[in-house]
Amino acid sequence: MIDLKAKRLNGPVIRLHPDDNVVVARIDIEPGTSIPGENMLARNKVPAGYKIATTQLRKGDPVLKYQVTIGFAAEDIPAGTMVHAHNIDFREFDRDYAIGRDYRPVEMIPEDQRKTFEGYVRADGRVGTRNFIAVVSSVNCSATVSHAVADWFTPERMAEWPNVDGVAAFTHSTGCGMELSGEPMQLLRRTLGGYMRHPNVAGVVVIGLGCERNQIAGLLAEQGLAPGPMLKSLVMQEVGGTRKSIDAGVAVVKEMMEEANKATRETVSAAHLSVGLQCGGSDGFSSITANPALGAAMDLLVRHGGTAILSETPEIYGVEHTLTRRAASQEVGEKLIERIRWWKDVYTPGRDTQINGVVSPGNQAGGLANILEKSLGSSMKGGTGPLMDVFRYAEPITTKGFVFMDTPGFDPVSATGQVAGGANMIAFTTGRGSMYGAKPVPSVKLATNTPMFRRLEEDMDINCGEILDGTASLSEMGERILDLLLRTASGEPTKSEQLGLGKHEFAPWQIGITG
Repeated sequence: MIDLKAKRLNGPVIRLHPDDNVVVARIDIEPGTSIPGENMLARNKVPAGYKIATTQLRKGDPVLKYQVTIGFAAEDIPAGTMVHAHNIDFREFDRDYAIGRDYRPVEMIPEDQRKTFEGYVRADGRVGTRNFIAVVSSVNCSATVSHAVADWFTPERMAEWPNVDGVAAFTHSTGCGMELSGEPMQLLRRTLGGYMRHPNVAGVVVIGLGCERNQIAGLLAEQGLAPGPMLKSLVMQEVGGTRKSIDAGVAVVKEMMEEANKATRETVSAAHLSVGLQCGGSDGFSSITANPALGAAMDLLVRHGGTAILSETPEIYGVEHTLTRRAASQEVGEKLIERIRWWKDVYTPGRDTQINGVVSPGNQAGGLANILEKSLGSSMKGGTGPLMDVFRYAEPITTKGFVFMDTPGFDPVSATGQVAGGANMIAFTTGRGSMYGAKPVPSVKLATNTPMFRRLEEDMDINCGEILDGTASLSEMGERILDLLLRTASGEPTKSEQLGLGKHEFAPWQIGITG
């Protein structure tokens, strides 16, 4: 991989590795344009973010970007030709997992020199970046009541409790009509339990209908949660119906408010920051600007003792060997391979899904040919350090450093699992423009290119397109991202928080049958 960290990009194309047989158009390129340093002319119009063959590719030749195979020439491709989904074949190929071969321990920054932020220190020592009361539905049947309880606490009413960021409802479309036991129920309960014990949550009200399969008592017992002053429940069938349940829920939240309002921020080490990494609406620049810049920020955060959580299993497929080679142990590497095989052999065979090749129309329009190319960029969000552990969806993250959580690629579902695992921040890169927010954690948006940033500036927090513009290097942008994350963790509102996003983005992964 070419070292772009300190380099400011210029010129019409970007060469990412000396051995690549494609370059990436930094700007729109017209037919007949001479490509500096490549000894060729563009044979057709190439939009910014798309690839151009730099040598004659024969049918079946691997297409190399960052010296990684992103597909195979579907036909003979002359030098200077645009290379995209129309002339790249997606197919399986052998990858050497070489578990642990490239493992290098992190050079940690001494504790007394680490960066800090202002957070809420909870009784168990974990640290929150926000301070919410959560209203959690055990079943979809109590979703309307749960939202009504949360909605009662308007900004005007919340002024009475200035240290509480809000009351958030976490509702979903399941909880009944499902298996009584087994992985689907365990996964739902693990997700709900993760939100109830989250460090950004000061108090919880669980609301159920009464006859659902996901009974509140079973949920709490399985998750090791005990009712108390800051964890209470109510059952609609016992309380007396919809209106009485709303009134009862509001009363319970009010009781918790005084205690929640006692929380104040205090200075803590950046080691308490746990960042869930997301990318959505990706484009051809994702692997050149925002994703590696976020990876540079995560390398810094890990050196300060923090945690970076890479996820979206379908979006590391094809480049998972770049992660197993950095695994801290044989066990860690094998855990990641097992998850990949489950997706390929059990979960998605025969289905028209992303992991089986085709990315979304928006990704293709942004210059990404297939899932291999998307995965190449997606995996960069985690940085370059050692892979310390692998977790299943919504499992508590118990290992510091760079880790992986198995999730789908759909951003709300993936982020929900990360938050349930303990992420107290989401960092979200986007090239096409994703409008996303998450409660009870702040979500920071990183734009891959300047035109999109300017068009959607109301939703974007930082413009990594400056790397393309030549006004910042990857290293500089990585430092700016980490500083923004720490300011956000200290209470600075994100664009998505200012817009009120996050009310409906809680989306647990649903697997299994509905009966």
